[in-house]
Amino acid sequence: MKHKKVRQSATDVAFDVVNHIFVTICVLAVLYPLVYIVSASFSSPPSVVGGKVWLLPVKPTLIAYQTIFKYRQILVGYGNAVFYTVFGTLVGVLITFMAAYPLSRKGMPGRNLIMGLFVFTMLFSGGLIPTYLVVRYLHMVNTRWAVILPMAVSVWNIILMRTFFQVSIPQELYDSTEMDGANELTTMFRIVLPLSGPIFAVVVLNWAVWIWNSYYYALIYLRSNELQPLQIILRQILIMNQMSIQMSADEIMRKQGLVDVLRYALIVVASAPLLMIYPFLQRYFIKGVMIGSIKG
Repeated sequence: MKHKKVRQSATDVAFDVVNHIFVTICVLAVLYPLVYIVSASFSSPPSVVGGKVWLLPVKPTLIAYQTIFKYRQILVGYGNAVFYTVFGTLVGVLITFMAAYPLSRKGMPGRNLIMGLFVFTMLFSGGLIPTYLVVRYLHMVNTRWAVILPMAVSVWNIILMRTFFQVSIPQELYDSTEMDGANELTTMFRIVLPLSGPIFAVVVLNWAVWIWNSYYYALIYLRSNELQPLQIILRQILIMNQMSIQMSADEIMRKQGLVDVLRYALIVVASAPLLMIYPFLQRYFIKGVMIGSIKG
């Protein structure tokens, strides 16, 4: 049987046209800055300073990336950033699950009080000095633990995962497993975990992006260059080139162009790993952000 196409009214056609134009403008507004950054990072410094770069690279060159990767610390920073991201994400996701799953069970005594204490920490914190004193007294200053443990708990991710368990896993499923003689550990590993792929993908992505882009704890607690993550190393490279501008007034235009190109290249270097990972988690991320939006 041939399916007849539903005839649209003039109002529907106008709405579709306006909607497509609006979406196209939004896509261009998001996509163009990314294309410009990549193009500028491969363009010559005078072209960037002169405003000649619009879409494609002008006088393509690798001078910015050569300047960045000639530093040995770049590879060290990449290795540290990967370590902090992978290990910190594992620790964060484990703690998030250990907190969110019990808080999602109705039979847990005092769960509302505990959840209230978690939420309280989102509004009020001890501040920098008390936090630094805690890290210092635990002998974690200038160690990898100083970057991982202070950010190991995210109340927002706990709320997100807890909501997923409450909304997406029906109580009848828990009741049926209990009637079959399963204990809490069996229910958690055999029932809850296999059904929680989307929320774990969302939480992993949140943790990975947060830790990869974080430099605050490394800037405060780490002193050794061998422990610095990539973001601190890139910051040091940019500052070094800015200092060279102040010291060589005769070459200020050339140095200014190099600094501008370096900024764009640093953005590409720091963002490339996450941009390569995101497409593989996108479908799970879309499922996760829809948590609680549909009832019934």
